[in-house]
Amino acid sequence: MHNNVLILDFGSQYTQLIARRVRELNIYCEIHPFNKIPTDLSTFKAVILSGSPFSVRAEDAPHPDLSKIRKKLPILAVCYGAQYLAHFNGGKVEASEIREYGRANLSVIKDNEGLFEDITENSQVWMSHSDTIKELPENGIRLASTPDVLNAAYRIDGEETYAIQFHPEVYHSTDGKQLLENFLVKIAKVAQEWTPEAFVDMTVDDLKKQIGDDKVVLGLSGGVDSTVAAVLLHKAIGKNLYCIFVNNGLLRKDEFESVLDQYKHMGLNVRGVDASARFLEALAGISDPEGKRKAIGKTFIDVFDDEAHRIQDVKFLAQGTIYPDVIESVSVNGPSVTIKSHHNVGGLPAYMKLKVVEPLRMLFKDEVRRVGAELEIDKELLGRHPFPGPGLAIRILGDITPEKVRILQEVDAIFINGLKEWMLYDKVWQAGAILLPVNSVGVMGDERTYEKVVALRAVESTDGMTADWVNLPYDFLQKTSNTIINRVKGVNRVVYDISSKPPATIEWE
Repeated sequence: MHNNVLILDFGSQYTQLIARRVRELNIYCEIHPFNKIPTDLSTFKAVILSGSPFSVRAEDAPHPDLSKIRKKLPILAVCYGAQYLAHFNGGKVEASEIREYGRANLSVIKDNEGLFEDITENSQVWMSHSDTIKELPENGIRLASTPDVLNAAYRIDGEETYAIQFHPEVYHSTDGKQLLENFLVKIAKVAQEWTPEAFVDMTVDDLKKQIGDDKVVLGLSGGVDSTVAAVLLHKAIGKNLYCIFVNNGLLRKDEFESVLDQYKHMGLNVRGVDASARFLEALAGISDPEGKRKAIGKTFIDVFDDEAHRIQDVKFLAQGTIYPDVIESVSVNGPSVTIKSHHNVGGLPAYMKLKVVEPLRMLFKDEVRRVGAELEIDKELLGRHPFPGPGLAIRILGDITPEKVRILQEVDAIFINGLKEWMLYDKVWQAGAILLPVNSVGVMGDERTYEKVVALRAVESTDGMTADWVNLPYDFLQKTSNTIINRVKGVNRVVYDISSKPPATIEWE
């Protein structure tokens, strides 16, 4: 990969956003922890230093050696990065009298500075820091101020080093993309060559070299990631790709048959395995969410292993791992706190002796969809909402029974089909129904009922890391509720979840 941008992560919650904005400029970038700077910097054309929850004045503040980068590569230091360069190079950083957080406006911009080309005074920016730069570093030249932040941006004379105390990567910085483009394209001269077409060509070529004539087995889920991975691999190795689609009995209504039919029309070599009875038996009596995930994971491995053994001489296991998973595994503070176990294969047992191939490991979710479009995968499949690997098992709170699965499949089908009929499906990032472990009193046909409660959930998001609940029309919710209660035996109450992530998660378990 050429024309890379290196993003050094100091632990900011916004670091992935920086990478996403850079990728939107058709520029390839990689995130590396500040304490794991690549030894070979020859392919990098520019460096961005991220923000951080740390204070540069703290004893445990991140303090990397930038001697191999300074004056050799263009640098854009964001927030903590800007304070770091000032604090350790003759400037002064002090605690702000008030926490500088939220929207601000540039009140002064120095004339004829390339970093602020096509950005005018009063442009809105987003601040998020409790320290502030009181004095610039040696050879520092002020480029911009806000009413409350004198040194909102500066550069260091004699080198291509720029620093800003605001976050250009967040949407609230209205000219943030322009600033990043000014730095990367006009100052650092990075070529804008990172396109879906270029990724497909490069990846297919790499897969051919990596795999050769060996056979690859891939567990398809019917979701976007595994489908795009399958089509890329098929383009590279053709008939040597063997796909397995397992029905765990916890899919959406009629999904096993419909997904297999879709794949059939794509020319993929797919074997459908109906193991629903096996999964439901493994789940019998288990109510704990982690217990359910582990039971499903173990059963999937057993089923997958059985099917993989039917294919002779398989050497590779393909997975739909994407970039956020990779970043998390090498984050500044190590892997993130486990909120819930990952359902995926995530490294099969050693006895399977398969080498792993992950063609999407450097892509964000939205990039996966763009690559899928480049591969001419059906729009309906690419636009599918994410669906949890454990399926409806984590949307049925409490133990799993065939009757509960039936109820939730019916409810979910009414909800999802309704979203499509009302032209709301594509405006929602993810939607689903949850079967609650409570009964409620109702009245149907003048008779008392004591039946199940279901919750509907719809969120908008870009990548699932954060999410807001969707304000669905009341008329739609009213019609959906009535349809569910009238048509699904065993349900007499419908509620709507209006929790955002954080503090809630998208799924309930």
